[in-house]
Amino acid sequence: MATKGNTGDPRTRSSISIFIVVGLCFFFYILGAWQRSGFGKGDTIAQVVTKQMDCSILPDLNYETSGDAGTTDVSPLDVNEIPPCDDAYIDYTPCQDQMRAMTFPRENMNYRERHCPPESEKLHCLIPAPKGYATPFPWPKSRDYVPYANAPYKSLTVEKAVQNWIIYEGNVFRFPGGGTQFPHGADTYIDQLAAAIPIDNGMVRTALDTGCGVASLGAYLFKKNVLTMSFAPRDSHEAQVQFALERGVPAVIGVLGTIKLPYPSGAFDMAHCSRCLIPWGANDGMYMMEVDRVLRPGGYWLLSGPPINWRTHYQAWNRTKEDLEAEQNKIEEIARLLCWEKKDELGDIGIWQKRLDPGSCTEQRTMCESSDPDDVWYKKMEPCVTGSPKIDGSEWKPFPERLKAVPFRVSSGAIPGVSPKEYLEDSRTWKKHVNAYRRINKILDSGRYRNIMDMNAGMGGFAAALESSKLWVMNVVPTIAEKNTLGVVFERGLIGIYHDWCEAFSTYPRTYDLIHANGLFSLYKDKCSMEDILLEMDRILRPEGTVIFRDHVDVLVKVKRTVSGMRWNTKMVDHEDGPLVPEKVMFAVKQYWVAGQQNVTKTN
Repeated sequence: MATKGNTGDPRTRSSISIFIVVGLCFFFYILGAWQRSGFGKGDTIAQVVTKQMDCSILPDLNYETSGDAGTTDVSPLDVNEIPPCDDAYIDYTPCQDQMRAMTFPRENMNYRERHCPPESEKLHCLIPAPKGYATPFPWPKSRDYVPYANAPYKSLTVEKAVQNWIIYEGNVFRFPGGGTQFPHGADTYIDQLAAAIPIDNGMVRTALDTGCGVASLGAYLFKKNVLTMSFAPRDSHEAQVQFALERGVPAVIGVLGTIKLPYPSGAFDMAHCSRCLIPWGANDGMYMMEVDRVLRPGGYWLLSGPPINWRTHYQAWNRTKEDLEAEQNKIEEIARLLCWEKKDELGDIGIWQKRLDPGSCTEQRTMCESSDPDDVWYKKMEPCVTGSPKIDGSEWKPFPERLKAVPFRVSSGAIPGVSPKEYLEDSRTWKKHVNAYRRINKILDSGRYRNIMDMNAGMGGFAAALESSKLWVMNVVPTIAEKNTLGVVFERGLIGIYHDWCEAFSTYPRTYDLIHANGLFSLYKDKCSMEDILLEMDRILRPEGTVIFRDHVDVLVKVKRTVSGMRWNTKMVDHEDGPLVPEKVMFAVKQYWVAGQQNVTKTN
């Protein structure tokens, strides 16, 4: 029996020692990378420690599992070196490729939606970073400044010069915080909104910004502790979503077109359109009906710009009074059909609120036939009203209280197999896991990682345990997951999206600082290629970004074999409960390299 001050089983002592050594090595590797990128200091310290402890020859980990995992070392003979892609693919977005998009119909923005390449056209190479690429500035400086080399596109500085979107200054872009409808700054605009809706008390926590531009609204709503999912298409406004993510603001490439939005019903506290050019009255109100689906009971819809306040602006907009009046009348008619209450019209901003009990609406309207309002992946949008989600609007809690409260979807039994007890246990488990991650990666929540993705988010336990103003997490619930838990994620005051990892994610390359993959490769076993998923992770991960894998040891050995040919450095450690647990954790860091660098640095 172990006594006080004794760790007992020598296997446990070995595991603890390895855990500490790996943690120190990983910490000083990242710290050195931080310094090279101009983010922080510590390169000298890292060099000293590396001399004192050889981090390249860590002792082999002891995997005593029910299966023979063997050694975690990968023989050079087993490594398949994956080459870099041509420099022309620096900003490649596979499912929003501009050339492919032009082959699809323009009606209802179909050509701007996701159109992924067939298997025969998939790239099997590493997307390079542009020459001169630099780690983004830390938040909140990143909100206002982006290194020019990271997204070297000046077109918006000309197109939006009078609207205060973006200014080119030497080797950086500066973002003054303006927008088409708020040229005097997002702060002033948000203060206007806060006078009419409860932004300041935590009741508005999650927001959807349609046609977001460079996402200045989302960037400045962070001051109010509001987490905004911004989206815009990849179109003539070059790199707007890329700029948003370089600024450290959540955003995806997307459009309101013919397919339902990849979010659950009743997800957002607020939806916003600031001159987003979406024809809200078209297609029998289909787009407003889709906004209604993703708004929670009691949520708000804000429309800023045409046709609101048309009497003042019709000449500046170069449109007739009759045309604008008819457009606004159509929007008002659809809002009444949805039983939204017109709360206010503040100058150029119209504000509507969805009923707390949408089921009490007596308007005659066409209801959608689908029995599952969250079944949305590649499903056609229809001009019909979605039935009320299983949410009790009157029980909605402010943030941060809702982060720890049991969500209504769980307490009501709406998710089969998830009880309140299991939900709370899941939260405790992820606190333990994240604390173990912190012991390995000492700068996990220091601000070094701003944009974080959880590729298999479950109920959002990882994001909840990390919750901090220094970072945000994109919680991805795979479309093939056994349980549809994305609604739970949103009820907690977090954000996320549905996605199938057999396809590319709707983002630009190099947009995430840290990626978490829990059980992902076990989930996708026999579904699609492990290498394809890992190449997609490499595409969206920044140079010197970090990945945390958590999976069965046999799976991680295969992952390690592939990433050893991808210019990643990896270290595998035991589960925090000891070496007898077959689930292991592997940390990986993507090496810094840019376009034109064809050499491959040795990985370990």
